[in-house]
Amino acid sequence: MMVHIRRYDRHYSRRSFLGKMAAGAGAGVLAPLWPAMAENGEFGKAYPDELMSIEMYSKGKLSAGDVIDANNVHLVEDLLDPVKAHQIKKLGRQLRLRETTTELTKLSPVEYIEASFSNAGKARFDEVGNVRGPDGGPWIGGLPFPNATTGVEYFAGLTLSWGRHDASFYAIKEYDLNAEGKVTYGYQTGWAEYSPVGRLVLPGNVLKGHEDKLRYQSVYFLSPNSVAGTSFLNVWYYDQHQFPELYGYIPDFKRIRRYPTDQRFEPLVPGSALYLSDAWAAGDPLHTWGNYRIFSRGPMLAAVSGGWNASHDNWEHSTHGGQQGETFWDTEVELVPEVIGVEAEPTGFPRAPVGKKRVWFDARTQLPVGMVTYDRRGEMFKSFDGAYGLYEDGDKRVMDGKHPYWSWGHVHAFDVQSGEMTRLEQVQQIAGGHSMRVNDDSIYNDYLTKAAMRRLGR
Repeated sequence: MMVHIRRYDRHYSRRSFLGKMAAGAGAGVLAPLWPAMAENGEFGKAYPDELMSIEMYSKGKLSAGDVIDANNVHLVEDLLDPVKAHQIKKLGRQLRLRETTTELTKLSPVEYIEASFSNAGKARFDEVGNVRGPDGGPWIGGLPFPNATTGVEYFAGLTLSWGRHDASFYAIKEYDLNAEGKVTYGYQTGWAEYSPVGRLVLPGNVLKGHEDKLRYQSVYFLSPNSVAGTSFLNVWYYDQHQFPELYGYIPDFKRIRRYPTDQRFEPLVPGSALYLSDAWAAGDPLHTWGNYRIFSRGPMLAAVSGGWNASHDNWEHSTHGGQQGETFWDTEVELVPEVIGVEAEPTGFPRAPVGKKRVWFDARTQLPVGMVTYDRRGEMFKSFDGAYGLYEDGDKRVMDGKHPYWSWGHVHAFDVQSGEMTRLEQVQQIAGGHSMRVNDDSIYNDYLTKAAMRRLGR
C-alpha cells in the first residue's frame, strides 16, 4: 500500500504566514510569489498543495461542488471574514465551492497583469506619500508594488486603479432589502470610471491636460422615475491628500450643485446601504485614511472566479437566503492560498461613523475579496464583498479587445447593525439602452462631464 506523506501541512503554512507577517516579508510560502508567477503566470511553486485544494485543506471533508451552509460552516470558519460566517450561521447564506483558479490571466485583465510584471520595481512614494513613476510623474500602470510588504502599499495599488481598465461603464441593477429580507427599493444605475493616467490600452499613458487627476467617476440613476436623471460626478485629484470634487444633478432643480465631499458615509439614494466610501473597498483618497497595518495573512474562501452568469441573456443572477429567499446572491467561492488582511482608520474624517475598516486582499492580484467596517465603539458595522470573473463560459464570451472581459459580477453591501442589504449586479443592459462598455474613450464625454450630467438628466 502506498502512503502519501505530506511534506507541508496546514501547520507548516500557518507557521510560515505568522513568521512572514512578523518579519514584514512579501507573499508566498515555498517561494516569493511574484517571481514564481513571472515564469509562466501560475503560482503553484509558491504554495504547498494543501493551500491549492479545498479537498486537501479540509482533509477530504469538503470538495469542489459542495455547499457551505449552517450545518458545515464550522469546517471553514477560519477561512471566512466574521460577517460572512454570521450570514451563513444566522441568515441562511450559502456558498458553493469551486476548484482553485491556477492561471493568473483569469484573475485580472491581461494588460494590467503584464504591466504589473514589466513595471515592477519602478514605483516609489514621494515625500508626501503619493505614488510616482520612474520619471517622477504619475504612476505608469499595473500594480505599483506587486511585492507589497506594507498595508499602505496594498491600498495604494487598489486606490490607483479600481476596475483595472482604462475606462469602464458598468450597467447595474441594485436591490435594497430591509431586515425582513423584502426588496423595498430597486434601481437601474450606470457607473462610469475613466483613468487619465497610468493608461494601458487607450492612447497615451497620460492624457494631456489631466496630469493632476487620478480618475473621473460618475453614477447615474435611470430607473425608477422618482430618481431618473439624478447623477453624481466625482473628480479625483492625483494628490491623495485632497478630497475629490463631488457634483450632483437633480432633475427637479435642473442644475448642477457642488456637494461637500468629506461626507462619504451616507447613501446616495433612499434605501441603499452603500456609501461612496465603500466603493471597491477604497472609495476615499489614500491619505484620508491612515494607520495602515497588516493584521492577518493566510488562506481564505473568496469569490474570485465565476461571477458572470452566462446563462441569463442579461447576465442577471439568482438569489437565496433571508426570510424571502432574496437576501444573497448565489455565489461560488474557492480556496485562495494567501490573503492579506489590512486595517486602516479614517484619519481625515473627524465625524465619520466608522472607527476602522478591515480589507482582505488576494495576494496574487491584490484585489479586495472582502471588507468589514467597525463603528466608533469597535462593533461590526458594515460589510462589502463582491464576486469577480472572466466573462467566458464555454463558447460564450464577452470580449475586451483581444481578450475575454474580466470584471466584477455582483456585490453585497450589508449593514450588520440594521440587517439591511444592498445587492448590486453587473448586467448587459439597463433602462435607456445603456450597455456595458470597456476601454472605450467615448465613455468620458458620454458620462463624465457636466454636460453629460445635464443631457442625461433630461
